[in-house]
Amino acid sequence: MSPLLEPPASGEVAPFWDATRRGELVLPWCVACDRPFWYPRATCPRCLGDTVEWRRASGDGTVYAVSVQHRPGPGREAADGPYAVALVDLDEGVRVMGNVLACAPEDVRVDMPVRVTWQALSDGRQLLQFAPRE
Repeated sequence: MSPLLEPPASGEVAPFWDATRRGELVLPWCVACDRPFWYPRATCPRCLGDTVEWRRASGDGTVYAVSVQHRPGPGREAADGPYAVALVDLDEGVRVMGNVLACAPEDVRVDMPVRVTWQALSDGRQLLQFAPRE
């Protein structure tokens, strides 16, 4: 597989990336309404509370939508073959995006149970990905 284009590690997302170095998935939680949200930001998108904590997540979820890509995307070459990009509803109640690995892309289905897996980046961080859950 070709080297990945690596996302920047900027301020508000730093706790997420730090946790990936330990193989942990963390989500931002609003203290005021006691609910997680995604994507990371300084205020809660529901209540606009500005006290945010990072809490560990289970890493389990369900595929909400999937698209199999047959053309190379960023950081990929044609020889890498098709890949599945999925929106995943985590058990904690947020929706995130990632690739589904460890199975054929065409086998990924809506409502498929998945679990977080990681893909190493060059600086020790890990990219959030998913694999089928039994």
